[in-house]
Amino acid sequence: MGLLSNRIDRSSLKPGDHIYSWRTAYIYAHHGIYVGDNKVIHFTRRGQEVGTGTVLDHILVSSIPNRSTVPCTVCTPPSDGHGVVSSCLDCFLAGGILYRFEYAVTPAIFLAKARGGTCTLAVSDPDGIVVHRANYLLTNGFGLYNVFKNNCEDFAIYCKTGLLVVDDSTMGQSGQAVSIIGGPLAAVMSTPLRLVTTNVYGMVATAVGVYCASRYAADIGMRRDVMKVSAEDLTTRLTTGLLQVVS
Repeated sequence: MGLLSNRIDRSSLKPGDHIYSWRTAYIYAHHGIYVGDNKVIHFTRRGQEVGTGTVLDHILVSSIPNRSTVPCTVCTPPSDGHGVVSSCLDCFLAGGILYRFEYAVTPAIFLAKARGGTCTLAVSDPDGIVVHRANYLLTNGFGLYNVFKNNCEDFAIYCKTGLLVVDDSTMGQSGQAVSIIGGPLAAVMSTPLRLVTTNVYGMVATAVGVYCASRYAADIGMRRDVMKVSAEDLTTRLTTGLLQVVS
């Protein structure tokens, strides 16, 4: 791992690692928790990696690498009740490259990695607790999938930190979701400065600054609208409706 890439070899994997793999054309990444024995627990939309109910579904689904038509004997079939599944590492990667998500990075490294969904300022809990959360949610679920509020990266970050954004009106923990929204937001917010300067370089610098500031403020390690929730309490809240995650 390093400043330019989080790519790792399989030999360096350990239970509790938050891993991810970019899909075709680097449109988005799929995230999960490695739990050992060549298995990854991850969150999907009932077996599908994405699901928004919009045209975005077609764009993202088209970027998924071709999968084998032969059923894998290792992977757990997706449940009709929730989208937390267990897959072998090969099926999880789907032909992609293995990367490890970084925790407790410095602000300088966080901002240097302009693409969201690769690292966070937040501190990870011990590996044993991470694996426990992933296994518990495999049985009990993680709520309804939502590409912007409750996706595979949100699941993995929760397993690693136990932190959860409980306000439905705000974004989830996902760094790549923030990146998708942060780019257009930066462009919109920098537009009024055209009245002040016509220098294209100044406009670009301002847009980049706004984008970086939005990513930094939205990172799970910086936010104040989060709380530490145990996996057991999380599923109880979802069952009783005390915690709402919109679909």
